[in-house]
Amino acid sequence: MTIMTSLGRTIGPLRRLHDNRNDLAVALLSAEERVRNLEALVEAARGTPFFAYFASFDALACMRRHEVQDRKPTPGFQTNWLGVLVDPKIFSFLADQGGKLEQFPLPANWHADIAEWASALHAVELSRPDSFTMIELGCGWGCWMNNMGVAAKRTGRKVHVIGIEGDEGHVEFAREALARNGFTSDEYTLHRGIAAASDGTALFPRQEHPGHSWGSAPVFNATQAQQDQAVASGSHDLLPMISLEAAIAGRDRIDLLHIDIQGGEADLIEACLPMLNEKLAYLLIGTHSKHIEGRLYDILSPTDWVIEMERPAFYQVNNRKPELAVDGVQAWRNPRFIPM
Repeated sequence: MTIMTSLGRTIGPLRRLHDNRNDLAVALLSAEERVRNLEALVEAARGTPFFAYFASFDALACMRRHEVQDRKPTPGFQTNWLGVLVDPKIFSFLADQGGKLEQFPLPANWHADIAEWASALHAVELSRPDSFTMIELGCGWGCWMNNMGVAAKRTGRKVHVIGIEGDEGHVEFAREALARNGFTSDEYTLHRGIAAASDGTALFPRQEHPGHSWGSAPVFNATQAQQDQAVASGSHDLLPMISLEAAIAGRDRIDLLHIDIQGGEADLIEACLPMLNEKLAYLLIGTHSKHIEGRLYDILSPTDWVIEMERPAFYQVNNRKPELAVDGVQAWRNPRFIPM
């Protein structure tokens, strides 16, 4: 049985040589002196999809370069592994994390796994040496804006982070988090609206308490009667669709575009591909199905984009039917901006 587990470059060659589970375990253990805590990594890999990534760069080494070692607790907030302050009010399960330090995410933390963290930080390292600009679609509380902006600042880069979010309460969470983590008003742009390929309007579900739902999806192409009924009932807000062109706002380069828009990723990329070819250096996508993953290969590969990280979506079988259990991650490099 092949073990679809990647533990980085050191273990990768061993995996290719050994398709048998027992043989691979023996080979891994024989490398114990070369890789610190290797047994712990192997044990952690059992039963989790989060080590099942395939990367063209050393993902764990990239993350270790950005880990902040001298963190101090801040009362009322969780301090994550990159030194970013997180308000526990955004998620109920963080209620007891005020004043605590988060551990290095191996293989994942409450927000993301190795594949996503490493790819985003890889984009920071591949950006221009003096500046870093990114866009986060469906930014929520501004996780990637805050984390990558802070990481880029720590390298001495000048930053500008841009977010698009439909939920009014989440936009306020993002604004608070950016201010708390040292971003001045000229270092970020927040749009309340729906990320889209073109301008227009769409319905977005309204929630009474911000933070209760993080997977809301917009409703496009509603009739005027449907729009009027939804707004009148208070179930939805009618929001502007904000195109990528508007978000880029004339900039000549975006170093990272992070997309997690609940299943609309491939449609958006396909519609905006010519502009992405001309403006975007690195693309990090949260995928929500095998179909989306396949479409992204079909869309991006023929136009010379290079995939650098692939951690597939995982399904579980329930009553003989596949159900999505873990979203996937893909990261793509544009060689027009970042030569191989």
